[in-house]
Amino acid sequence: MSAVSSRLPVFPWDKLEPYKATAAAHPDGIVDLSVGTPVDSVPDLIQKALVAAADSPGYPTVWGTVELRNALTGWVERRLGAVDVAHTNVLPVVGSKELVAWLPTQLGLGPGDRIAHPRLAYPTYEVGARLARAEAVVYDDPTELDPAGLKLLWLNSPSNPTGRVLAKDELTRIVAWAREHGVLVFSDECYLELGWEAEPVSVLHPDVCGGTYEGVVAVHSLSKRSNLAGYRAAFIAGDERVLGELLQIRKHGGMMTPAPVQAATVVALGDDVHVSEQRARYAARRTALRTALEGHGFRIEHSEASLYLWATRDEPCWDTVAHLAELGILVAPGDFYGTAGEHFVRVAFTATDERVEAAVKRLG
Repeated sequence: MSAVSSRLPVFPWDKLEPYKATAAAHPDGIVDLSVGTPVDSVPDLIQKALVAAADSPGYPTVWGTVELRNALTGWVERRLGAVDVAHTNVLPVVGSKELVAWLPTQLGLGPGDRIAHPRLAYPTYEVGARLARAEAVVYDDPTELDPAGLKLLWLNSPSNPTGRVLAKDELTRIVAWAREHGVLVFSDECYLELGWEAEPVSVLHPDVCGGTYEGVVAVHSLSKRSNLAGYRAAFIAGDERVLGELLQIRKHGGMMTPAPVQAATVVALGDDVHVSEQRARYAARRTALRTALEGHGFRIEHSEASLYLWATRDEPCWDTVAHLAELGILVAPGDFYGTAGEHFVRVAFTATDERVEAAVKRLG
């Protein structure tokens, strides 16, 4: 085993392949609800912006164009309720997964440093700690952690996989605790615009951070809100000291968002109509799948936001995966996200209307 592979967990999706084969053998084809990847078209106005900027022979800048930074600061103020956001408070990144995986390394963390993430969480938080050779620790309530050696605290609201939303007072309490102990907070808020039964709040909201961004950074992505997973369009916003250090490191590393993607991002952040239209699509799919799953004997927990239903039949998750695969439906086992999920499955509602309808019929 190589030195790199020994530092990383087994890539979880490889374990799902046999069940994918079973689901694919269904006479009416597979309904793949395992990965939350967008399937609807990129909005036309965004495609046009990308094409218009296609003649980009020169190198883009890591910090982005002035137009992009204006779009980022404007959106953060308008949508998140943040105040006095300067260009030094924003930084484009090449997709949020890249940022999550390499942030500990770019922050200079390593052996002896501790990085905390939720007990049920997107696996890349742990991967980032392992790549830096730091220690990953999990929490139910971060304020109960021993702060000794704790350098980075990941929040994730709305949560992947559970869809849980942290309330404003809870975020405020966590940020205050982290500041008291000198712990840097990175809040992964990529599903913030997809609240269904709760209204997600950013750590950059003045009621949470007190109007100062010291020690707090929010992570945002256009993959979900604008169907731009293929564009790798994302950004971070918050503490200018932290972002300034990351900017210098990313300059040296050549981590540049392509110029056409920067132009497309400007247009995407300036338009709310396509976001509302996509939300409506997801809302209809969510309602249909939730009703069908509950009718099939599932219980749904949390799931008040994001693109997933966190579902259980109170049995080992792989038994549920196998059961649904026989119906031609592929879902993600909950233990992909931590041992606390071993009796749950994550059901994405990012399939087409036709495939969602097929799943509903099979569950019925």
